[in-house]
Amino acid sequence: MTAELTGHRELPRTDDLAPLPYRLGVPLRLVVRQYFRRRYDLTVHREDLFPRTGPVLMAPNHLGLLDGPLLGAIAPRMVHQLGKIEAFTGLQGKVLVRVGQIPIDRSAYDVLAIRRAIQVLRADRVLTIYPEGRRGPGDFRRMRTGVAYLAAVTGTPILPVALLGTRQPGGDVERFPPRGTRLDVVYGEPFTVERVPFPRRHSDLRVIADQIGDVLRAHVQAAVAATGNPLPGMPDQKDPDE
Repeated sequence: MTAELTGHRELPRTDDLAPLPYRLGVPLRLVVRQYFRRRYDLTVHREDLFPRTGPVLMAPNHLGLLDGPLLGAIAPRMVHQLGKIEAFTGLQGKVLVRVGQIPIDRSAYDVLAIRRAIQVLRADRVLTIYPEGRRGPGDFRRMRTGVAYLAAVTGTPILPVALLGTRQPGGDVERFPPRGTRLDVVYGEPFTVERVPFPRRHSDLRVIADQIGDVLRAHVQAAVAATGNPLPGMPDQKDPDE
């Protein structure tokens, strides 16, 4: 376990939280991975760049409904993902919780979700956070400050991820791409940002988010150029929960 994360006094307390379950997620993601590889023309690029140990902040672009399940299934390590609280209802919500996923209320400052995220990183595990905050064109044009906060307070490396093909051009964000669709997942070079001591102002995090955005935008542009698989553009309707 990373000493800097376990002992840093400026981080929120997490030792009072129950451990996140994940053991069900290990066999489940193997089954889902095989399904995706049969259903789609899937290529994973530069998997060697994925850190095999230590905490990781995975920062993918967000195109459509397939993004979360796909990343959770194909990543070399078990992944905990921050997802909108609206998805954590009924049977689906129970399954998401059992496999270690974290609901977040995007309409408020969700302290529990932040503590859960830091708990994951303190345990040297992988956390996915979508810097764009919602499904859209996937070009990292809009950056929220969540990834900047977690990176600035923990020093965890950020892993850029470009998802290509997970939504059809102009398609509905609530639909999976049809069978046989070409999907490319492109990992980038992990990088870190400067630690920001307490007190941290929103303007400080905004600057860091913009710096992270520059790296992520360059990565997704390079991924499109290298694979020839374009971004889909704006969806034909907004996420109904936005």
